[in-house]
Amino acid sequence: MAESTASKLAKRIHTDGSTHYKSATAPANPVEGDLWYDTNNEILKVYQTTFGDFIKVSAVIATLTSITGNIFNSLATNLTLTGTGFLTSNLDVNFTPSGGSTTTVTVTPTSDTSATVAVPSAIYGQSVSTVIAISVTNSDNSTSTSINKTVIALPTGGTITTSGNYRIHTFTSSGTFTLNSDVDDIEYVVVAGGGGGAMNVSGGSPGGGGAGGYRSSVSGESSGGGASAETSLNLTAGDYTVTIGAGASATNDGYSTNGSNSVFGAITSTGGGAGGALNNPGSGGSGGGGARDAGSYGSTSGASGTSGQGFDGGDGTTSGTYAGGGGGAGEAGNTDGDGYGGDGVQSSINGSATYYAGGGAGFFNAGTTYGGQGGGGNSGTTGGENGAANTGGGAAGDQDGSVGWSGGSGIVIVRYDTTSL
Repeated sequence: MAESTASKLAKRIHTDGSTHYKSATAPANPVEGDLWYDTNNEILKVYQTTFGDFIKVSAVIATLTSITGNIFNSLATNLTLTGTGFLTSNLDVNFTPSGGSTTTVTVTPTSDTSATVAVPSAIYGQSVSTVIAISVTNSDNSTSTSINKTVIALPTGGTITTSGNYRIHTFTSSGTFTLNSDVDDIEYVVVAGGGGGAMNVSGGSPGGGGAGGYRSSVSGESSGGGASAETSLNLTAGDYTVTIGAGASATNDGYSTNGSNSVFGAITSTGGGAGGALNNPGSGGSGGGGARDAGSYGSTSGASGTSGQGFDGGDGTTSGTYAGGGGGAGEAGNTDGDGYGGDGVQSSINGSATYYAGGGAGFFNAGTTYGGQGGGGNSGTTGGENGAANTGGGAAGDQDGSVGWSGGSGIVIVRYDTTSL
């Protein structure tokens, strides 16, 4: 069939074998060097097999030199792209999984050399270890070479919950916090095990156990002992040991003991001090309360807490009615009443305002005394109480003379803002 007049006008064939086109749509089956005048956009373009497409004769070539950020499995994150020739609009970012199809996201560059792109769900939904080839195509239709990023797993360890943009790891038993990439601005609460309370023997009265040490880096909150929040952590990829300090064990011999330390990586909180009984009260994260002095009982003075972790235990009376309350992370023993345990510190690190590290109550022969907010055990006419589990609360000093009481175990809570990953 003879070629139409329109077709003859739309192209010219030159002796070098190249073809010149003038049309509103790209010609089919072009070869290297073909020229096309795009009448829709009034742009002259040349076909280049390197790019597999027509590009402007004066096209700006796109390059991609670096990518900042990570692709996490099951989490939407942003990547920052750096290069040249991004131009001012309609930059296509191409994500191609190994063995999979390309997903393209179009963004407006921040500048000719920088752009930010949200990782699409089709890409962050890929399996861990999948390699993603990333390239950019600018509005001159120039496509860069690719840079590979590998899909990595999110941090693991403890019980994981979310609150707003925060991802939270709560450890109520010892374990490992594992990072698969560097993470900055990690906030923590580390609470040690609470001190024990003794049984009542030899005519004397035991003081309350001190709360476990309380350390916090949560912005806008306090650490223990009236200290400001500590500095958040910038951690590199790796494993970080988490040790949950046990509360002091109950005894039935008139003596009490300190709680055990809790540890998160390089952060250690000190176990709460023992309540005074046949033993002197123990110094610790928060100090144990002094005994009510009688017979062979120990000191009536409360023991000291640790700076930045907790307060001192309260003093017992020499010949009065009460033994000292254990110190808490938020206040000293006896602050709220004779023999009362000191209150702990409130934190919203897990999205819910909760008190931790309250001191245990000391013996009071005229009625009930109360442990501090944050798990401190109460002491009453029917006996004492253990410190609450996973609060670091101190145990009560007992009245009934039959048993001692255990401090509450500690807890470690870690969080980070997922928008900064």
